[in-house]
Amino acid sequence: MSAIGRGFSSFAVLLGLALPAQAQQSVADFYKGRTIDMFIPFTTGGGYDAYARAVARFIGRHIPGNPQVIPKQMLGAGGRTATMHVYRIAPKDGTVLATTEQSLPLNQAIGDPTIQWDSKELIWIGNPIAENNTVASWSASGVLTIDDARKREVVIAGAGVNTAAQFAMGLNRIAGTKFKFISGYPGANEMHIAMERGEVDARTNSWASWKAMKPDWVREHKISVLVQIGLKRSKELPDVPLMTELASNEEDRAALRILSASSEIGRPLFTTPGVPADRVKALRDAFDATMKDPEFLDSARQQGLDLDPVRGEDLQRIVTEIVTAPKQTIARLSEIISTAELENRK
Repeated sequence: MSAIGRGFSSFAVLLGLALPAQAQQSVADFYKGRTIDMFIPFTTGGGYDAYARAVARFIGRHIPGNPQVIPKQMLGAGGRTATMHVYRIAPKDGTVLATTEQSLPLNQAIGDPTIQWDSKELIWIGNPIAENNTVASWSASGVLTIDDARKREVVIAGAGVNTAAQFAMGLNRIAGTKFKFISGYPGANEMHIAMERGEVDARTNSWASWKAMKPDWVREHKISVLVQIGLKRSKELPDVPLMTELASNEEDRAALRILSASSEIGRPLFTTPGVPADRVKALRDAFDATMKDPEFLDSARQQGLDLDPVRGEDLQRIVTEIVTAPKQTIARLSEIISTAELENRK
């Protein structure tokens, strides 16, 4: 064999030894000494922020290598800025987690042009709370029931044209309410202040978040839940109608069931497309373990955070079912929740 041949052969042997060693790097070796950024698209003090930070505090201890998980605010466009960053820009190696607005997969399904990603390609890690959404009014406004919202204009606040806007427009069309949607509030705190000041009459929030963030409002009946959005009535809200119950025909009910499925997405955690399968499994397993961690459970109780977790694999399936729902159903839903006429101003 020539010198060149022997050199090539030696290089091939070395390459063959190097590649398996690299490929066999364990999840623990990869994460050891690293940090994981967790992006939160809303201001501190709201439900998305509270649940994300609660998980971030404990999940690292259950990931092999025990990386530190650091929550970071990335505000903008009702969760779209952070989600786009994770989808297109963030490292696709398992060192990024994020939460986002639960309605975004549905927005993709109905053809929202601001959704510049495929929610099916995001890797969903888990949701700590599957809980019905609500539209709740400031009781001092005099709007105490869904019938009251049929009789007068009710100003409802939102961070962007997302869940709150969809619920408002949907209720206007199927239930004859008179919601006027005002967007532009950066987070829950700002919306709560606006309610107290009388600038707005209502906002959308999960029932779990109301109890966690404003337990005094719930206890003192400062808010009135007008309608709940989910697949079944909450045991704690037995007399509050579901949005689906307000539909007058089966076609509309089928469409609204797709809208209501977003409640199962809840306060989701996800990572980038392209993360290696062993790291995806490690992150999902760590989420599941966190949901059973006694210290996490105790911390959640102290913060008033209800828990009803959805595993990553199930969350992935739910997102896929929403995005790939039958065209006829999505077309009708698009008509019901169209937000084209909304004023996007604070």
